[in-house]
Amino acid sequence: MKRLIVAAGGGGDAVAAAMLNTALYGDEDQAVILTYAWDRLLIDPVPGPRCAHDFAGLETVTRSVRSVPATARPIAPAGSTLPRLAAELPQTFALLEPQHGVEGVTNQLEELIAHLKPESIDLLDVGGDILARGDEPTLKSPLADALTLAACCRVDALVRLLVAGPGLDGELSADDLRPLLGPVVHTFTAEDAATIGSVLEWHPSEATGMLAATARGVRGTCEVRDAGLLVPLTEASPQLCEVDLDEALSHNTLARSIMTTTTLDEAEAHSHEICGFSEIDYERNKATWLKDQPPAALDTEVVLRQLDQFESEAHARGVTHTTFRHLTEVLNLNDSQRGDLRQLLLFRRPEQHAAPLWRIPDAT
Repeated sequence: MKRLIVAAGGGGDAVAAAMLNTALYGDEDQAVILTYAWDRLLIDPVPGPRCAHDFAGLETVTRSVRSVPATARPIAPAGSTLPRLAAELPQTFALLEPQHGVEGVTNQLEELIAHLKPESIDLLDVGGDILARGDEPTLKSPLADALTLAACCRVDALVRLLVAGPGLDGELSADDLRPLLGPVVHTFTAEDAATIGSVLEWHPSEATGMLAATARGVRGTCEVRDAGLLVPLTEASPQLCEVDLDEALSHNTLARSIMTTTTLDEAEAHSHEICGFSEIDYERNKATWLKDQPPAALDTEVVLRQLDQFESEAHARGVTHTTFRHLTEVLNLNDSQRGDLRQLLLFRRPEQHAAPLWRIPDAT
């Protein structure tokens, strides 16, 4: 039996898709996760999503779909988490390529559905920004989700839209999303989170990390991203909700506008018109900025002193938790140092680890 899960935004959505597969369908079902190779600048220094020619060692699934085995490698300077995910998780990861716009993504979906004849097709978004209109001031990454939503609405197959962890991506609040959400399909548990626990020790996704933490019972307020967004961790955070696909499309102005696009540039132009930006703009600008920002050395005593100051200020802001990704940025380290930082902090202050988050201690 085959299941097809489309990770709406790539990255952390692909990891959450693996957790969803086991939670809803069990280990006996073989799932194919169709996902972007779009790891932003944390892993991939090149702005925008990668396509097949950015990899060596992909395997052919259909005429336009390639899978990413554990032995595949991104071709420098590109980077990708997908080969490592393929090595550590039992699902098959297939590469979603948006370079030919919604037309191309639709074609990939149609070919894959015809090839797999899947028992079910789920479109999964962690956080819920797939339900954005496009003009929300907190919106950061509308384009990837709009592309997958538009394509899933075009295929002649039953696709179920699922939103996990409403509000956890810090783009739309849980309160804003609540009227748009349908029934709760599942509430993730600590047992579910354990299936991706080892991946979240190194994967940079903050939203999926918070989803797993709340499934383990963590509650409070988590500070994330370089902008220091505050995300509530509540009883609703580990929920998985179904959303009517057509209603989602009617709400998402960007998705409707790009239905017939044939290039990524064309889709990005619509994002500029409707949202005023595209996430690739942000990546281009940040990539330029990072070139002129040499990382600090990971000096233990300096790091701990800076950490104490950050934690004191964060506690005053009402923050109870943060991510290792955010800590890495706060301490002016680069992503290649995130693993070393994590090991240092787990060794020196293990009591503050609320896997996979970092707990901010009460003021002393």
